[in-house]
Amino acid sequence: MLLFLLRRIGMMLVTALCLTFVVFALTNLPAKLETLAKTQAGSRMTDAEVASWINRNGYGSPMLQRYGEWLGVIPGWVRTDADGTVHGRCVDRHQDASLAGSRCGILQGDWGYSTRFQDNVASVVTARVGATGLLMMWVMIVMVPMALIVGVLAGMREGSRTDRALSTFAIASTATPEYVSGVLFIALLASSTVGLSPLLASWGWIDGRVLFQGNARSAMDDITLSNFTLPVLTIALYGMGYVARITRASMTEVMTQQYIRTARLKGVSFTNIVVKHALRNALIAPFTVIMLQIPWLLNGVVISEVLFSYLGFCWTLYEAAVNNDIELLLASSVVAVVVVLVTQLISDIGYVYLNPRIRIS
Repeated sequence: MLLFLLRRIGMMLVTALCLTFVVFALTNLPAKLETLAKTQAGSRMTDAEVASWINRNGYGSPMLQRYGEWLGVIPGWVRTDADGTVHGRCVDRHQDASLAGSRCGILQGDWGYSTRFQDNVASVVTARVGATGLLMMWVMIVMVPMALIVGVLAGMREGSRTDRALSTFAIASTATPEYVSGVLFIALLASSTVGLSPLLASWGWIDGRVLFQGNARSAMDDITLSNFTLPVLTIALYGMGYVARITRASMTEVMTQQYIRTARLKGVSFTNIVVKHALRNALIAPFTVIMLQIPWLLNGVVISEVLFSYLGFCWTLYEAAVNNDIELLLASSVVAVVVVLVTQLISDIGYVYLNPRIRIS
């Protein structure tokens, strides 16, 4: 296992370097740098002025050199003006001329400055990842048990009415995009003019005008059942269908195994067969799929966060992309890559422990 971990960690480092370089190259394309120059110095700049701004701010050096500066493995660029003023990557960031020629990159904990939020990138990313982390936690609490229950019940008796009904529900939930289910939930549960809220209010069953809030901005400060239910339900409903289908397929395969038939012939009750013999083996495949939902929840719920105005990591990534915030985009890519790679590593380790055949080999 130790050798396996060392190999995987080595592959993770190589993969992280390759992926971050690809993102760095895409965010530092000439067109992107020209847009950044005009955003920071004025939209009426000529081509010569744009080129001058790019060179003055260290974007004119070769791509590999700038990537090394961003990582912090080589010293940052330095420039001395005619009046003797020293500028540089590290000097301009920390307003300290003594830092000229030093390293100030990701490896030194310097994530840069966000031009969109006018704050340190590390502070922005930390706050937004924490917000999305809370959303991920509640989505997993709702989604995983619901998906496993649907999948196990459908797979216990393949071809039955219960199987067909639950499978149809799982397929429908996955086939319905978040922007469709989210809008439907807002119309049905968060509108004061249509849906259930006016009816429940007229009956006196709810105190306010709506059952739930369609805007989750207030959940950034105080999470309540009213402001957090709809985004959690929208994301959980979309993700549970896939997990339920995998669980159903795994459960169906396990229930046809020879040892299950032997247990039935010995007179073991159906409940004991499912709980003691089939369930653990049936959950091997869903475990891997569930772990892979974590990167999706961190990076793939842009629509839900924008729809419900929840200022999480995906919303921040969207704002950085729209406003060409290069430093924030690069930092977000690092976080996304690390989460994906670590999640895959945990998934592989869990799969080894859950599957005795893999562990023995």
